[in-house]
Amino acid sequence: MHHESDDTYGVPRITAELRHDGERINHKRIARVMRSIALAGVRLRRRHRTTVADPAAAKAPDLIGRDFTASEPNTKCVGDITYLPLDGGTFLYLATVTVLASRRLADWAIADHMRTTLVTDALAAAERTRGSLAGAVLHTDQLNSPSTPVGPSPMPAAWPASASP
Repeated sequence: MHHESDDTYGVPRITAELRHDGERINHKRIARVMRSIALAGVRLRRRHRTTVADPAAAKAPDLIGRDFTASEPNTKCVGDITYLPLDGGTFLYLATVTVLASRRLADWAIADHMRTTLVTDALAAAERTRGSLAGAVLHTDQLNSPSTPVGPSPMPAAWPASASP
């Protein structure tokens, strides 16, 4: 049954399936047998809500119009922040900048916080790597989050922010 489920079923699901089929069996026996032959189900991690949008915050215009292509390098970039879970329930935050013309990672920054400086550090690193990004548009999926101040874009004027609705 475990292998039929692509090795995803664990003790609770196998116990439920066997009981549904009419077997009288205890979950502790299933656990003992699975342990003895080194089988384990897939544990889904609880999803943490890390960003709560402020409904009163002004939405940034979509400057690239959902067109994720670029004919010239350093004209359109996309940015993202990835949450990297650590032991103890804490996170590291990885901010990346990708150039759309080449689809290559321009550069990145990592920190134990998700403040504006994380994004500006990634942009500064991308500029050092790629040369001038003057006039480039940076597109992100969300601009405002509880940890970043609402107001003028924290990025230098050379990188106007773009966020999709």
